Amino acid sequence: MNRKPIKPNALKPGDTVAVVAPAAAIEREHLERGVNVLASMGFRVKVSQRVLARSGILAGDDRERASELQEYFADPEVKAIFSARGGYGCGRLLPLLDFKAMARTPKIFVGFSDATFILNALVDFAGMVSFHGPMVAMDFARGLSPRGFEHMQDLLSGKLDGFELEAREAMHPGCAHGEVIGGCLSVLVATIGTPYEPRFDGRILFLEDTGEKAYRIDRMLVQLRQTGALGRVAGIVFGAIRAIDGNEQETRLIARFAGEQTAGLGCPVLYGVEAGHGTENFTIPFGVAARIDSAARRIIFTEPAVTR
Repeated sequence: MNRKPIKPNALKPGDTVAVVAPAAAIEREHLERGVNVLASMGFRVKVSQRVLARSGILAGDDRERASELQEYFADPEVKAIFSARGGYGCGRLLPLLDFKAMARTPKIFVGFSDATFILNALVDFAGMVSFHGPMVAMDFARGLSPRGFEHMQDLLSGKLDGFELEAREAMHPGCAHGEVIGGCLSVLVATIGTPYEPRFDGRILFLEDTGEKAYRIDRMLVQLRQTGALGRVAGIVFGAIRAIDGNEQETRLIARFAGEQTAGLGCPVLYGVEAGHGTENFTIPFGVAARIDSAARRIIFTEPAVTR
């Protein structure tokens, strides 16, 4: 799908939002804390009776989880859908989802980590902007930073005509323009060779991950490079890539591997944006135009992410 993704309607106080569990099973206490945060933002919150279901490590049967997500997209009362948590399971839903039907009722979908599967599929197969951002039974339950919380509210309510995020380092110089896609590196790599592999050409690729050994990060980046995906993007932005137990030696090695595997691509590469696991987790819209300015160490979103 080559046309620009549709922007969902902005959120306003009093709107109804839904909480779904498309991946791993969640704890009631964490869910309730996160739902209370959504309610405190002035939204009416719909939580289905199936959200606490369990099937092994998953939040219920695959078809039930897919059906729940599909139902909320079709529900005219629901203006936004927030993922409860990640973990594992979203990839199993992709063949069960009707993206053409979703395209007829575009709305805000927020999640990250394992929800990377859904985020990119919404952009490429439903033709709508999606939002890489905090999850209800995880980030909301633990407490977002004041800056991250305000940013998410302003972005989803349409107060931001654009915004920029600063990186710790510019690994490779240059400037680039393109729509943003990506998400969790290990999840993104799992789409390669499947019908749900994102379109990389001319886009800005955002990558983050957590709890991985440095050699595994390198292996995944090598795979992306050898498939040609990294050679087709306009630019690359790394968010957080947290080593297991925050090991400093591993952290430095991950940064080194990121620099090595993106060298010689001829595109700008930023490293260390506060988005993803273990950061302030600033919400990033996928399918929205942005540009990279390596000299300023910034990714700059140049348009609103929602329709006001």
